[in-house]
Amino acid sequence: MSRKMLIGGELSHQAEAEEHYDFDLFVIGAGSGGVRASRFSASHGAKVGICELPFDPISSEVIGGIGGTCVIRGCVPKKILVYGATFGPELQDARSFGWDVNEKVDFDWKKLLQKKTDEIVRLNGIYKRLLTNSGVKMYEGEGKIVGPHEVEVTQLDGTKICYSAKHILIATGSRAVIPDIPGKELGITSDEALSLEEFPKRVVVLGGGYIAVEFASIWNGMGAKVDLCFRRELPLRGFDDEMRSVVARNLEGRGITLHPTTNLTELIKTENGIKVITDHGEEFLADAVLFATGRAPNSKRLNLKAVGVEVDKHGAVKVDDYSRTTVPSIWAVGDVTNRMNLTPVALMEGSYFANTVFGGEPTKPDYNYVPYAVFCIPPLSVVGLSEEEAVEKAKGDILVYTSSFNPMKNTISGRQEKTVMKLVVDGNTQKVIGASMCGPDAPEIMQGIAVALKCGATKQQFDSTVGIHPSAAEEFVTMRTISRKIEVGSKLKTNL
Repeated sequence: MSRKMLIGGELSHQAEAEEHYDFDLFVIGAGSGGVRASRFSASHGAKVGICELPFDPISSEVIGGIGGTCVIRGCVPKKILVYGATFGPELQDARSFGWDVNEKVDFDWKKLLQKKTDEIVRLNGIYKRLLTNSGVKMYEGEGKIVGPHEVEVTQLDGTKICYSAKHILIATGSRAVIPDIPGKELGITSDEALSLEEFPKRVVVLGGGYIAVEFASIWNGMGAKVDLCFRRELPLRGFDDEMRSVVARNLEGRGITLHPTTNLTELIKTENGIKVITDHGEEFLADAVLFATGRAPNSKRLNLKAVGVEVDKHGAVKVDDYSRTTVPSIWAVGDVTNRMNLTPVALMEGSYFANTVFGGEPTKPDYNYVPYAVFCIPPLSVVGLSEEEAVEKAKGDILVYTSSFNPMKNTISGRQEKTVMKLVVDGNTQKVIGASMCGPDAPEIMQGIAVALKCGATKQQFDSTVGIHPSAAEEFVTMRTISRKIEVGSKLKTNL
């Protein structure tokens, strides 16, 4: 190969013309971000290669699968289990609607698990076909960067092959973190939780984030006894405090035992199950203990330091506004960068990377008004600023509108569980800058609300919109009375 000529940190046109690469782009990691970047880059005419670890529902340093965490051991299988768990309470409520449901209703965990596995295998195949149909060359094995323009792929038989590329994209995602406590080997992560051979009738969940409350809801809905331990006063740190309280109340209302300001100190194997000891001296017996204590970027085995790619103290790859690393020819998208770790965001970053590098349209990912959801039962969904964030960033008064009501379905079933909605408005501009909902169908409703906020909708425009009746969604356009006003410069009063 000819020597590359760097001018101002960029390859000169002469050097580019002289250089020959196996690929225009080589991607390490075929999850949501990697697949999207590969396909869109290929659509712009780039010659693209991609490598991914072999498929298995449970990941490791050498196990992965095309489709990545979301498809194989994340969003998709989790949502399937959420659907399964929702039927339990729904069957109870059905009696009030005239359905004669026997007192004893059997639940077959293994049957649901097989259906889940069948679906992720199907989706894995679809992702492979998407890549093939886009002209992307796939390699099964572990990728490692050995130079600014060179990737080494260790194949399943152990042989190593090097490929050169003008651009390299890191899209290796993240993995669950296990707390370092005695007996930690007795616990499981969300990977194993989605593939347990036997249904756990007694579960202890450690964590207060998305994954913790979602799995607590799943197992509770299927009939398990669930204890949820978390370090804060309320679960879902970082969300709107009012909505956090609503979620906590709903979890308890459905029979989940909450243990705030609680950590686990030791797990001990016994004949009757796993003995769980907390930092308050409490003891539980469990069939499964789920560690939902965060995730870490998958960057350790990529050889990044050797080639000059910088990472932060957590192992996240440092990138600029266009997803470029500290090495000009190497880029990164998705959870491995630890920016906003959501599948649709990884898709956005992958798309914009392709536009920037191969589409002739440099595009920065826009993280404003990204909607997201927690699929607890019932779900929580939000977009924009929480009340706390709005007050912190305010240049004027903040107006808060809330609505709490018993959904029509619950008035018949007798279920004591209110839906709560909230709008946060900038008092100066009257723009709606935040929206939250906890209740049935919240994510479906919030997707539409996100479009309105992205377009800069004002409270008056919400008020002038005709609602769909009877629906829960119409409450978002009928909240006329201010619940509270936080004047600029004042601090939000909270005990959290």
